[in-house]
Amino acid sequence: MNRQFFRYLSIVSLAIVSWFAPQSASAESLTSCTMTYNLSGFSFIYKQYDGIGNISCSNGERAQVALASKSVGFTLGKSEIQGTGVFSEVRNLNEIYGSYAAFEGHAGATKSVDAQVLTRGEISLALSGNGRGVDIGVTIGALTISRR
Repeated sequence: MNRQFFRYLSIVSLAIVSWFAPQSASAESLTSCTMTYNLSGFSFIYKQYDGIGNISCSNGERAQVALASKSVGFTLGKSEIQGTGVFSEVRNLNEIYGSYAAFEGHAGATKSVDAQVLTRGEISLALSGNGRGVDIGVTIGALTISRR
């Protein structure tokens, strides 16, 4: 009986280890993602910009996304911005979707420059871009990334 007990215990132990092993390995594997984007909009105290983006990750995942930025602050202008964004490491592409808190500074006269630091819990996103338009300001708001 002692022999059967140890045989049964070893089979159960092996089953438990093999069941948990793939989950812990996938939880530790992280991927880095970048985004190219186009945004356009206006601002006068309230800033609203909408656009599209393409996300690609080092694990091969890709997505086309819709972008909506709404914020308030000392701001005035109208512009179109094209740029790139770099996400902090994520487990998969699905973690990227949602609203990010944003602090932004922008300025330009014919040539526009935009920089944003965004955060959503443990995930952060740094955006930088340039384009054309007339604008100046500092705002606080949110950028929402959704599936397109």
